[in-house]
Amino acid sequence: MSFSIAGRTAIVTGAANGIGLAIARRFLDADANVVFADMDEGRLEAEVGDLAAREERARLFAGDLRQRLTQANLLSATIDAFDRVDILVNASRQVLHSDPLDARDESLETMLAQNLVAGLRLSQLVAARMIRQAEGAEDDGPSTAGAGAIVNLSSIAARVTRPELLGYSVACAALDQATRSLAVALAPHRIRVNAIAFGSVMSSSLKAVLRNDEAARQEIIARTPLGRIARPEEVAEAAQYLASDSACFVTGHVLTMDGGRSLLDPVALPSH
Repeated sequence: MSFSIAGRTAIVTGAANGIGLAIARRFLDADANVVFADMDEGRLEAEVGDLAAREERARLFAGDLRQRLTQANLLSATIDAFDRVDILVNASRQVLHSDPLDARDESLETMLAQNLVAGLRLSQLVAARMIRQAEGAEDDGPSTAGAGAIVNLSSIAARVTRPELLGYSVACAALDQATRSLAVALAPHRIRVNAIAFGSVMSSSLKAVLRNDEAARQEIIARTPLGRIARPEEVAEAAQYLASDSACFVTGHVLTMDGGRSLLDPVALPSH
């Protein structure tokens, strides 16, 4: 299987660093048109500004995607550049620690807004565009060709218990359910919705945490049956599969990528 997405147009959020950047770069290498979207304009320009300047299939978009107007502007910019959108990857995410016993702790609200609501609203907006794109297509009956694909980034934190990650865990669990609900609602329109729930991936945030904490690194590795921390590029490979027609009969699925960690760990270390 080639997992081909050549010629398709993808929006990837959280594309200024870590996993989102790895996904966007992989999609571009796979000959897709890619809009690199992120809240951090400076970092986005630093990481891929030169690439976008020399590659006509790449565009940058900076803005607060928790805002509906910004989401609408992102979609408009994508259509202006490439005439359509076929793939959305919601990779913009944040991890905050919580105090589960402090009623003043607002991390739950923050995590829901960033890790659930922003991606859900953008998915709804992009899906509406995908539906309009497909309306003019000739109806030849059931087909393996999809009208679009949405991929969410989640975490095994949705299933394991870390009280200090209350807000993040709840947001991830809600995202998994939103993935399933959207998959059913959009199936008649041939739009697939899936998620990737990962454990420890060497993202920018985890790299910063482990830089001066070798004991934490070794503990993560010891609790992972495959004995290592994943690379962002491995998540990118899974995202490409779910976005491609090779996964044309896969929808509503939350793909676990954790090296087996959640099989053994009822109470796990936080994922980053």
